Amino acid sequence: MIVVIIAGGSGTRLWPLSTPAYPKHLLALTGKRALVYYAYKRGITIGKAVYVLTEASHARHVKEQLPNLNQGAYIVEPGRRGTANCIIAALDYLSKNGHDRDEPIAFLAADHYIRDTQGFLHSFKVADEVSKREGRIVLVGAEPDYPATGFGYIQKDGIFDDKRFVFNVHSFKEKPNYILASEYVKSGNYLWNCGYFVGGINTFLTAMKGHAPNLYRNYQILQRAKSKVEYQKKYLEFSTDSIDYALIEKVENLLVVPASFDWMDLGSYSDLQKAFGSDENGNHINGSRVELKDVENSFIYSQENEKPVAVIGLDNVVVVNTKDGLLVARKDLAQQVGEVSKRFSNKEQT
Repeated sequence: MIVVIIAGGSGTRLWPLSTPAYPKHLLALTGKRALVYYAYKRGITIGKAVYVLTEASHARHVKEQLPNLNQGAYIVEPGRRGTANCIIAALDYLSKNGHDRDEPIAFLAADHYIRDTQGFLHSFKVADEVSKREGRIVLVGAEPDYPATGFGYIQKDGIFDDKRFVFNVHSFKEKPNYILASEYVKSGNYLWNCGYFVGGINTFLTAMKGHAPNLYRNYQILQRAKSKVEYQKKYLEFSTDSIDYALIEKVENLLVVPASFDWMDLGSYSDLQKAFGSDENGNHINGSRVELKDVENSFIYSQENEKPVAVIGLDNVVVVNTKDGLLVARKDLAQQVGEVSKRFSNKEQT
C-alpha cells in the first residue's frame, strides 16, 4: 500500500488556536509533536511508501515537522483547490514516479486524533486487500458513539465480505440535525465518514472517467504539463471541489470497512476537550495565569502567559486567548467558529 497524507487544510474551525497561516495539523494539540507528525507515524505502519501532500504556503512549516522525510516524498499543491484536486495532484505525482497503477493508495487526513495504532493498521490492511482484489474504492468509516451533527455519515448496504467484515455502501448523508443523527446512531447502520479512501491509480481514474470527467480532464492536464510553471498555472485554474461531492458520492460500487480503532476529527473545541480530558468540574484549563470561579463544563485555553485570564460564573463556554485573537463562545455553538474566522480572513484581504 502507498500512503498519501493530506496536510492542506486551512484550520478555521479551531480559530484562534489554528489559523490559515498555521493550521491545526501543524499544532502540538494532543502530544509533544504536531498532528501531522503523528499522522506520518501511523502512515509508516501501513504503507511501504508514504507521501505528504501540502499546500505551497504551508510546505516549509510541514517540512519543519518532518525533517527526516525525503524531499521527494512531498507533493506540493500550488494553492488550495479542494480535496478533489489534492487527490488529482497525488495521482499525477505517483504515476510520474513509477508506482504500480494498481497498488492501492490510502488517502489520510493529517489532523485526526487516533490512539489505537494496531486497530488502525488492521482496518487499512483489510481495505488494502479488498481494494486490490476487487479493483474498487474502499472507504474506512468510524462507528458513531454519539449523535454528532458535525460529521457526514455513510449508510451501509449489507455485508459484502463476512470474513473481513466489509460492507457495501448504500448512500451518504450530509451533516444531519440532532434528531436524524440520533436515528442514525440508534439504527446501527451508519458510520461516520472519516474521509479515508483506498484505491489504486487505475481504480480512481476509471471512477473519474465514469462519474467525474472534469476531474479526469484535470488529471490529463497535469500529466501533459511540460514545466513546473505550466503545472502551477494550470492547477490554479482548476475550480475548488470536494472529492466527496465531485466523485465519491457518485460511485455505485463503493465498499466500506468499519474502523476497528478510536477516531476523532478535532473539528471543534468540544472535540478537542474530549481529547484533552476534563477535571472534576468538567473543565479543561490550559495556561499559567488562568483563574476560574463557579465555572463548569468549559474549555479555557490561554497562550499569553503574561496576561491574566479570569472566568467567573459561566457554564458550557469556550474561552481561547492567543496572540492571533480572543474567542468567547457557547461550547455547543463552537462549530460556528469557522464561519467567524473566515469573515476575519476576508476583511484582512480587502
